This record gives sequence, C-alpha cells and structure tokens, in this order.
Amino acid sequence: MTRLLALLLMLLAAPVAARNATPALWVVKDADTTIYLFGTVHVLPADIDWLHGKVKAGLDAADELVIEMIAPEDGSAGRTMLARAIDADGPPLCTKMAVACPAYQAALAALGVPAGAFERMEPWFVATTLSILPLQALGYSAETGVEKALTAAARAAGKPIGELETFDQQLGYFDSLPEPLQVAFLNSTVEELPRLKEEMAKMVDAWAAGDSERLGAIMNESLAENPEIAKRLLTDRNARWAGWIEARLGRPGTVFVAVGAGHLAGKDSVQTMLAARGMMTARVRD
Repeated sequence: MTRLLALLLMLLAAPVAARNATPALWVVKDADTTIYLFGTVHVLPADIDWLHGKVKAGLDAADELVIEMIAPEDGSAGRTMLARAIDADGPPLCTKMAVACPAYQAALAALGVPAGAFERMEPWFVATTLSILPLQALGYSAETGVEKALTAAARAAGKPIGELETFDQQLGYFDSLPEPLQVAFLNSTVEELPRLKEEMAKMVDAWAAGDSERLGAIMNESLAENPEIAKRLLTDRNARWAGWIEARLGRPGTVFVAVGAGHLAGKDSVQTMLAARGMMTARVRD
C-alpha cells in the first residue's frame, strides 16, 4: 500500500513554481444537453493560473455548476466530523496500531503534535489529518483551491450550485471503513509522509499539464495496491456519478461538473463508466 496516500489525496497540491496551468476538460452531450467534466485540486498555491481558456469558457456557458460537495458554511463541519471521529469507548489508537505505533509517534513528533493528541480518535480521522497538516504548514488552504474559485465565479454570475454528495456522506466513506482498513490507511499515511511533497508534486504536475494519461498511470499504480479502499472511495462513486450524468442528460441545459481530478483519470474513470453506458466523452481543446 505504498502509494495509498497519493490515491486518496491526489487532489491536494504540493509546492510548485508559478506557472500557467492548462488542466484537462471533457464534454458529454446529446441534442439538447451539454455537460462539461472538470477535474479539480482542492488545495492549490495562489500563483497557479488555471481559470482561463476552455475551462472559463465552459463555466461561462453553463447554466449551473455542480461540485462533489458543498462545504457547510455555518460552522457545523467541525462538529459533524468530530461526532464521527471520536472513539470514546474503544481502545487507545496506539493499541490498535500495535507494532506500528512507534513510527506513528515519531511522525507526530516531526509535525510538532503531542504524542497523545489523537489517542481517542478513529484511525481514518488521524490519517486524513496527518496528510493535511504538512500542506497547511507549507501555506496551502482550501481558500486557494479550485472549488472555491469555481463557486465564487458561479455565485458572481448568479448560477445555481449543486452537489453530487453531502458533507456527511463523504465523511461516511471513511468512517464506515472496517477498522483494519482504517489502521492500514493510517499506517500507509505515516510511511508516506516523508514523500508527500514529492508524490503530490507529481499529481499536480500531471493535472496542471492536462496530462490525463500520466495522472491515470499514477492512479492505476495506487489502485492496484489496495483495491478494497479504492473501490469504496473511487470506483463506486465514479459509477454513481456516471448514473447521475446519464439521468441529467435527460433534461436540457448546460452543466459544468467539477470533481476531484483522480475521478477523471485511470481505467475506472467517470469517462470509462459513461462509455460502458453508451455515452462517449470528448476532450475539449483550447
């Protein structure tokens, strides 16, 4: 499971030089409906310029924006997450990790986190938190992510914004993982933290260049390492979203759909799922 963290966080960015990005965009359509498919990166440095050309034209042409999930803005997100993450009655986290605990505690020390900070938390929450902390330390925030920019542009234009999943539903994908898989996810995260910057840079480089084949190759390597988690967090969701797109084609209009870039790359991508349903996507070029 050497690159599971890269699979699950392929939408997070590592530091890159300032540049003009040209991420990939696809379209699927019928006689009276056009649906654009855009892969996002939730966290990006502020100096990457990507909202232009074909991407901006597609968003401008859309009647509505649909993203993976609309983040709660009423302060409830933290409470909802903690309600799922706290394991008050279970054994301490290090007990669950067994022989892997020393490496985990060393990782906490390297990040400046107290050794007992997460002992009453579920492994999935600790894994996701540890994968985000180094990026935050480097100055990255969701405020500079793709969804923020798309949402701001849609609101400014008076476009409605929809979601494919709810915040609680997304948390449930992690929270419902069997405990052994959660522990394996955490162990893998700890192992990969020293390589996080390098691995994320590869992902973001492929995204910024619009190189879906290279992004797919990285994804396929990750998928092969833990198919059960990949099925739950990636493949099954892609299939559901393909069903949503098929249903949406039954109503006229133009929709800009933005989901994590990894969902639009690799052998189990949304495009592949659509093709299996008889709907072909086309790459949009500038």
